[in-house]
Order: sequence, then structure tokens, then C-alpha cells
Amino acid sequence: MVERKALIAGNWKMHTTVVDGCRLAAEVAKKCYQYEDREVLLAPPFTILSEVSHVLQKSSIIVASQNVCWENQGAFTGEISPLMVKDAGGTAAIVGHSERRQLFGEGDAMINKRLRGGLASGLLMILCIGETLDERENGSTFAVLEAQVRKGLEGVAADDMMNVVVAYEPVWAIGTGKTATKEQAQEAHVAVRDVLQKIYEKNVAERTRILYGGSVKPTNVDELMAQPDIDGALVGGAALDAESFGRIINFA
Repeated sequence: MVERKALIAGNWKMHTTVVDGCRLAAEVAKKCYQYEDREVLLAPPFTILSEVSHVLQKSSIIVASQNVCWENQGAFTGEISPLMVKDAGGTAAIVGHSERRQLFGEGDAMINKRLRGGLASGLLMILCIGETLDERENGSTFAVLEAQVRKGLEGVAADDMMNVVVAYEPVWAIGTGKTATKEQAQEAHVAVRDVLQKIYEKNVAERTRILYGGSVKPTNVDELMAQPDIDGALVGGAALDAESFGRIINFA
């Protein structure tokens, strides 16, 4: 069995000013011990990406953008390019987050372009997928996940999967206080890994990290991380509190 290094990712969303963000980053860095079996990632708003990168330059914490364009420059008002992310000190990016899909209408084709653009520039890419409450209740969870994985990874070579992390975030469990049970989360992660094996091959599926994102908290992180196919967490609200996020980073 392939050993997968856990990844605990904190998505700050549209929160924190420069002062608050730098303070939070410094506090989180103090919670990160010299583990060899896990990595930590922070995704601050782009307005403070450079400042947070500077605060974390002596730490091992990965700094990511919350989204990224598929072009390095051009007439794309409001977008952030891979070149800009790297120039600000970032080495990773999130694409396909449920809020981008649900609130801003980003579809699988656009998300795929963003993913491939980031990969072409050498960024570590986190591809978010997940079903809505309606989709879960009508029994289409696994079909939705397979479609999102296939469309999101279209044109991505097996070798490039070394720089892809998949994050399963059930839309009904984000910011709602609801959490998928550990059994539901594990079942979804197994399904995603099976799709990866269909697209690529077993070794790619086994080495690809799949994170769980859906109201991860200090009180549930241990049982989630004990599941064999859950390789980390994409954390929202709890990532804005250094104590809570520190507890999640240092899961048992």
C-alpha cells in the first residue's frame, strides 16, 4: 500500500485583513511541529498572499491561492494568474470550490481550464468536488462525483497527477454545521479513488491524496483521519482560529 502524506489545508475564504492574517499565520506556524507524515497549507485572500508568504517563509507551510486563472496574463478582469500567485510567494491553488460552483456559476469545463493552467505553471492544485443535498437525497452522489472528477481531470496526464490533490466537500456539509459521518466520508473517498483508477491506473489512484472538506472541527478530525482513504482535510471556519486549526493539524 502506498503511504500518502496527510495534508491539512486551511481556506480563509473572504476573511482577514493584512494585520489579522499575518498574526493568524504566525500563530498557526507555532502549532506546526516537525511531523514527517503530514503537510499544512494555508489559502489566504489574494490581497494578503504576499504578506502571509513572507510571514511563513521560514516555515514548511504551503501557501495557496483560493482560485487561479488558466492564463498568465491578459484581459481577464478580476482574475489571478498562476504567475501572480507564484510572484506573491504561493506554490499552490484551489479550484472548483463549492462556493465558486454554487455562487459564481463556475462549471466543470472552466474548472478544468483553471486546473490545467495551474499545473502548467508548476502549482500544486487542489480540485474540489462534491454533491448537493438534493443530489445526495436522490441517490446520485456517486454519479455526480464521477462526472466532476472525469471532467475536472480531462486532459491531465498521469504524471501531472503527482501535483493534484482532490478534495471531497459535500456541499450540504459546508458552513452548515452538518458533517458527513465518517462512514459516509470514507465511502465517498473510496468511490473517488475508484474513479481515479478507471481514468489512470492503480498506482496513480493509490498515491493521489483525497481530502475531506465539510465542517471539519477539532471534535471530529480524529475519527475522520482514522479512515483509510481520507488523506487530510480542507478546513474553512475552524482555520480562522489558531487554536482550533492547531488541534486539527495535530490530529492523533
